[in-house]
Amino acid sequence: MSNTNKKQQTSMQNYIDELSKNHSKLNTVRIDLAYEKPYSDNITLEEANNDLNRMLNNMRSKPSIFKDMVGHICKREYTEDKGVHFHTLFIYDGQKVQKDAFKGDQIGEYWKQQITRGKGTYHNCNRNTYVRNGIGMLDCRDSDKRKILDEDVIAYLCKDEQGIEPIKKNKKDRAFTRGTIPKKKGNMGRPRK
Repeated sequence: MSNTNKKQQTSMQNYIDELSKNHSKLNTVRIDLAYEKPYSDNITLEEANNDLNRMLNNMRSKPSIFKDMVGHICKREYTEDKGVHFHTLFIYDGQKVQKDAFKGDQIGEYWKQQITRGKGTYHNCNRNTYVRNGIGMLDCRDSDKRKILDEDVIAYLCKDEQGIEPIKKNKKDRAFTRGTIPKKKGNMGRPRK
């Protein structure tokens, strides 16, 4: 059983809490981004970070994929088998984006074809069938699904093992990144029940 970074897990759960305050529904897209063999054997953390940062920085220029995205969480990992790879959660306004598996395919293909120029690969977790499914559409009143998101998805992203420690080149390299906590909106719309 893997250990979970409890401080990081609490931080990520608080982040989702803050997003939920501004959006009655969140649509969570869980996707793993990596590199095909043999490229994965030689990709450095710096190169992988550059690719991820290019993708995140290009969001405004790709509204067909990233419009209505309200947040993201990313965990960098390194294993001998896969090399550097990313476990990500892209979070959309669920009132505006309903097709989570389709959105995952869009993100993955963008990573594979445009960001990594054919060197990348991805796994769209929203295409899997889970007994305990914590991804996809999350209504703010659905405490059961939120519990699964916290206990299964967020906890998995925050597991201690397989970090980036073996390949870090400087102290600024981080295993986790997330979007910024949104500014609080005024009282708009109907109160929630």
